[in-house]
Amino acid sequence: MLTMKILLVEDNARLSELIKEALVHDGFVVDHAPSFANAHDMIQHFQYNLVLLDLTLPDGDGLDIIKYLTKNKSPPPILVMTARAGLDDRIKGLNLGADDYLVKPFATEELIARCRALLRRPGNVLGTILTIGNIELNSATRDVFINTKRANIPPKELALLEHLMRHAGQIVSREHLEASLYTSQKDVSPNALEATISRLRKWLKSNNCTPTLHTSHGIGYVLIPE
Repeated sequence: MLTMKILLVEDNARLSELIKEALVHDGFVVDHAPSFANAHDMIQHFQYNLVLLDLTLPDGDGLDIIKYLTKNKSPPPILVMTARAGLDDRIKGLNLGADDYLVKPFATEELIARCRALLRRPGNVLGTILTIGNIELNSATRDVFINTKRANIPPKELALLEHLMRHAGQIVSREHLEASLYTSQKDVSPNALEATISRLRKWLKSNNCTPTLHTSHGIGYVLIPE
């Protein structure tokens, strides 16, 4: 899966709300697990590009989640967020397979920067510059340019555009897009994806974009480069 979908494992409700709000505003799709049991269940049923993990959970130790994730052949990057500032704790987490370690309290801007840095590493999902036809998308800054001129685009349409650009010329199934663009914790109306597709299609036309968005009936959608 190439869309930026994050699992946030954090039991503090207020902190979780602030982190999720910042990540969603920056274009990520975020599922929230407030406990060890919730996180374990969601990891089993959904795929994530990145896991943000608090180590101190009400019903278990986050280190055990790291052990579970790293048993997989291709685990997602893991960014530990914790108040455990001791050197031994950091070394233990990193040795178990965590990719980065952020000690609380931290600025959400730094968290987002670290997320994007992890996703840009070789083998991960976030190539920085995407170019299709006369559209250029900088996935690090979330800027879109048409014929080198900056263009405004709403967050949900931007997320859809990025996903389709990463699969340019390939049909992407409806199910895949819904799983990538919407959280598993929120009911999605039956026509939510179609509405976003319609808005993106209008945006492409109104901005004189050379790529075109086609519907493959019964299958999914494809962005044709020219």
